Amino acid sequence: MSDVAPREISRYNFRETEQKWQRFWEENKSFETSSFAGRALPPVALRTTSPAGSSQALLPDSGKKTYYVLEMFPYPSGNIHMGHVRNYTLGDVVARYKRACGFDVLHPMGWDAFGLPAENAAIERKVHPADWTYKNIDTMRGQLKSIGLSYDWTRELATCDPAYYRHEQKFFLDFLKKGLAYRKEAQVNWDPVDNTVLANEQVIDGRGWRSGAVVERRKLSQWFLKISDFAEDLLEGLKGLDEWPEKVRIMQERWIGKSIGAKLRFAIAGGTLPPLAVPARPPAGSSQDAPPSSTEISIEVFTTRPDTLFGMSFLAISPHHPIAQQLAANNTKLAGFIKECDQLGTSEEAIEKAEKKGFDTGLKVRHPFDASREHPVYVANFVLMEYGTGAVFGCPAHDQRDFDFATKYTLPILPVVSGGDTSKEAYTGDGALINSSFLDGLTVEAGKERAIAELAKSNAGEKTITYRLRDWGVSRQRYWGCPIPIIYCDTCGAVPVPEKDLPVILPKDVTFDKPGNPLAHHPSWKHVNCPTCGKKAQRETDTFDTFFESSWYFARFCDPKAVEPITPEAARWLPVDQYIGGVEHAVLHLLYSRFFTRALKVCGYPVPDEPFKGLMTQGMVCHETYKDKDGNWLYPDEVAQMHGAPITVGRSEKMSKSKKNTVDPRAIIETYGADTARLFMMSDSPPERDLEWTDAGIDGAWRYINRLWRLLLTLKEKSVPAAPAAYGDEALGLRRTTHKTIKEITRDLGHFHFNKAVARIRELSNLMEKLLLHAADDVVFAQLEAAGVLVRLLEPFLPHFAEEIWQQLGHKDTLASQPWPVAIAELCAQDEVTIAIQVNGKLRATVQVGTGAGKEELEALALAQKNVQDFIAGKQIKKIIVVPGKIVNVVAA
Repeated sequence: MSDVAPREISRYNFRETEQKWQRFWEENKSFETSSFAGRALPPVALRTTSPAGSSQALLPDSGKKTYYVLEMFPYPSGNIHMGHVRNYTLGDVVARYKRACGFDVLHPMGWDAFGLPAENAAIERKVHPADWTYKNIDTMRGQLKSIGLSYDWTRELATCDPAYYRHEQKFFLDFLKKGLAYRKEAQVNWDPVDNTVLANEQVIDGRGWRSGAVVERRKLSQWFLKISDFAEDLLEGLKGLDEWPEKVRIMQERWIGKSIGAKLRFAIAGGTLPPLAVPARPPAGSSQDAPPSSTEISIEVFTTRPDTLFGMSFLAISPHHPIAQQLAANNTKLAGFIKECDQLGTSEEAIEKAEKKGFDTGLKVRHPFDASREHPVYVANFVLMEYGTGAVFGCPAHDQRDFDFATKYTLPILPVVSGGDTSKEAYTGDGALINSSFLDGLTVEAGKERAIAELAKSNAGEKTITYRLRDWGVSRQRYWGCPIPIIYCDTCGAVPVPEKDLPVILPKDVTFDKPGNPLAHHPSWKHVNCPTCGKKAQRETDTFDTFFESSWYFARFCDPKAVEPITPEAARWLPVDQYIGGVEHAVLHLLYSRFFTRALKVCGYPVPDEPFKGLMTQGMVCHETYKDKDGNWLYPDEVAQMHGAPITVGRSEKMSKSKKNTVDPRAIIETYGADTARLFMMSDSPPERDLEWTDAGIDGAWRYINRLWRLLLTLKEKSVPAAPAAYGDEALGLRRTTHKTIKEITRDLGHFHFNKAVARIRELSNLMEKLLLHAADDVVFAQLEAAGVLVRLLEPFLPHFAEEIWQQLGHKDTLASQPWPVAIAELCAQDEVTIAIQVNGKLRATVQVGTGAGKEELEALALAQKNVQDFIAGKQIKKIIVVPGKIVNVVAA
């Protein structure tokens, strides 16, 4: 677009404009959503098909279709970052577009406010977590409002508010009643200096992230939710989530980890067991830790590769397997080895990276297919008690981990699948079975079936389905979280807090001057009487995992002030039509939310099976990294002040405080305005891809907004002509472009192709600029029509700018209240199409023809092309295939 606008048009004043419209939206409650409260509703919400083809609930009074768009709510860390700006702008574009399409849009915002950072701030800054959190919420609320996001702030909630977490305490009690919550001992990462449990990501190189102490594995009593009961349902449910990214569904499928294989029993054949050794095959219905009730001693193993049993050379058990624990009671060397294993932490990743080590117990097990073969039993640091049965058989020739272990301890490596060299590494490919007795010659799959059948015949095993998914441990030894509503009584055991006494509120008068959980050493809060017998008792001092809060917040937004946590009226907004957030939450948060709706449904709450109908996972915001001559990271604004000093420019990476490659959104909004930041975020790349932040990019977006300002205000000065009886070529061309732009952008927004939509807006404005000096009435009329359309199309992306221009163009109503434009079909129709001309299926020419060209005309055109004539010379035409509007294929031989 060329700068041809009159000089007297002033530069766009974004500060004044953005403050003006943000104030207007707030004062006029422009984005508050209709409520179902107090309305008489039909027993089942009506469903209808929206223009975009999605199924939507109808508001009973207004007749409007509902649309619930939600971005993952933030942790109130103190300031928003560029990732927030991108995420929330994506959601805002969707919300504004759907509102313009006639939907009653629910677009709320709140705060994921519990968590360890607030507790750390309390220790470091001598401030209470609640004070720190609410101060940050106030700050971040103001920053989010400065972006011009169309939130219904009347629905704002914070998960640290007792009015919110009282409901999740009730949910927990409901889960207890339904058998979906239970308490058991489990291995945890224990920091012996801070006296607290650490999450896996808080264990760095085997040490506590804050204290630096060597982390220990300890057994603690923890509360769990039975997500494993829903494993198959969660897996099946993924098939219906066709509006989720395929990669996210695959990640969840892998996390659930359905495996079909065999559970088999290895009889202990040699070695010495202590008199009280626990049988490794527990009685039916008992846990693995059950006391002995049988003289049979065998070790149970689950495997997905029973076809490789003849390649077995050892059996490995977890350091926390009952047999390992019993042996360690009388073997100090084994006890020391187990202690060493405990320093690895509890995560699969840490164990996978560690050197594979084992301890020979002296025990041997008998091979289930060949009683003459016996194999050593090792305690191994790579076997987790929490997965499978806590025992695995090793087949070194066809598993690299087993290969490394067998090489280290000089154990046999016998190949049983043909097709690979196992002298230097394991062969994991396919092939026929060898060295396997009755399995020889079978394929891997056939071998699995035959092996399972033989195991069942000898009562040594059976076909089994298992899942990698484990129950969700929700206990955290922290203060700043939702108290678990349980009271422990020496007489009555674990007693639920009566519902009338909810919420159990965190005490404010806590101190952080001692290691461990402040609730555990509070002088009075934990001391209560048992609600059952009245005797002295103590509260549970653990708090819930913060994923507990984020697993149902989307439902509370529907009616956040209702007495009930989820009312039938509010539930009619569910599921969320479009959920937006980072792919890093693809597994835990999204999977826990999917479990929560299922568990709540079991407890009688009016929720759907799935919480989120559509899911968009946006990419990261990235920036170049910089280092000075000493290798220290530099902020971009520090680089600008180095004045020729040597700088090393690194690759572009996700913005992070640790590498200082961050850009403060506040500085960008102060310099260029929120709309400029929004435009750059939406125009640079597709939402699902990473966005490269550049100064040139943001400056270019700012220049474009000013050019739009000059263009549209210049058009404002033109007199409005009467609608012409006919249009010349230029006017008609502009009208066609205008309506094609409406059609294409409507399609783009429906598919979240925001960068394409912005590009089409630029194309339209470029054409308008080119025709700006034309004075003919038909062109002016087409220009003014295009201006109105352009401003409406801009509003989801540049809401402040678009509202101001709309008002400048003389409109009385706000732009946000205007419907989305509808393209005139006749103006979108193409006059000509390009036809590909083929000879025997190969392209030989192309021709432009009218859209109504018939078969005979197309055949004649094809045969008239010189290149076609050259290729059919001397040949007989067998037939001519015509696909109207696309191709003509001349078949000649």
